[in-house]
Amino acid sequence: LFVMRMLEHLQNRGGPYMRGRSLAWEIFPFSFREFLDHRGIDAAGDAWSSGRQAAIRHAFDAYWETGGFPEALDCPRALRVRLHQEYFHAILHRDLIERYGDPRPAAALALARRLIDNAASMHTANRLAGYLKSLGHRVPKAAVAGYLERLEDAYALFSARLFDASHARVNVNPKKIYCVDHALARSVGSGILVNSGHLLENLVFGALRRRAPDVRYYRTASRREVDFVARPPDGPRLLVQVCETLADPATRAREVGALAEAMAELELRESFLVTRHEQEELEAGPGRIQVLPAWRFLLGADGEADAPAQATGRS
Repeated sequence: LFVMRMLEHLQNRGGPYMRGRSLAWEIFPFSFREFLDHRGIDAAGDAWSSGRQAAIRHAFDAYWETGGFPEALDCPRALRVRLHQEYFHAILHRDLIERYGDPRPAAALALARRLIDNAASMHTANRLAGYLKSLGHRVPKAAVAGYLERLEDAYALFSARLFDASHARVNVNPKKIYCVDHALARSVGSGILVNSGHLLENLVFGALRRRAPDVRYYRTASRREVDFVARPPDGPRLLVQVCETLADPATRAREVGALAEAMAELELRESFLVTRHEQEELEAGPGRIQVLPAWRFLLGADGEADAPAQATGRS
């Protein structure tokens, strides 16, 4: 706050070097650690007593239902859903329709709902334009791409691009879409396409995005997919796969195999496989895979949530 006031003072004085410069902070809904702070639960360290661990697990179940928007945390479910829907519509009308004077508000709303319903799924501007056309909205691909940029600029939705050294391959491959808050996605979505596995992936994306400005997905040489590659500014590269449960042997073999192959290609000694409840350590060819329940991974992934982002040239 002191720094921001000093910058404002210097700008008001008309100094030639400070005009138009500012420090930017990214503000997200509560992380799981911040949610625990709100509940008065101390999660410092990782050597918890059985009672404290039970309290943390119980709090995660609540966080899974409520999400991280502070005003909605202690509301009854029906009111929380209404609040989330009001947030969503306020973002659409303020940041997409009114701000840019969009002449196609119905198309913008249909597109945003489609993206929410397909959280943690692949999308391309071509496919989205085709979907809008099927609803009777003739929106060019360039306009669809503009909607996506504005939704990201409003911090409502985020895209994860392919992790690849070739910009051409990055640009021609689909993106994956994520909502700023997993519970908001459930409140706004139709419930037809959004499932618990996608919501868990969305939750993990949010934790990684708080730490790293660029979160991508990875595709191995044999076209196996790993959900996330991220490099936080304060730590090593993270390779993360999300799977609700490893109970099915075929699912286990697929997810572990994709991680092991990606570890070898990226020369990483460790990766993470996030589930709802399971925990174990697996030996992979080049190293080890830490299988962690989501609540434990989130506590490890949560960094300094109030750290400043890189200074920008926008006021």
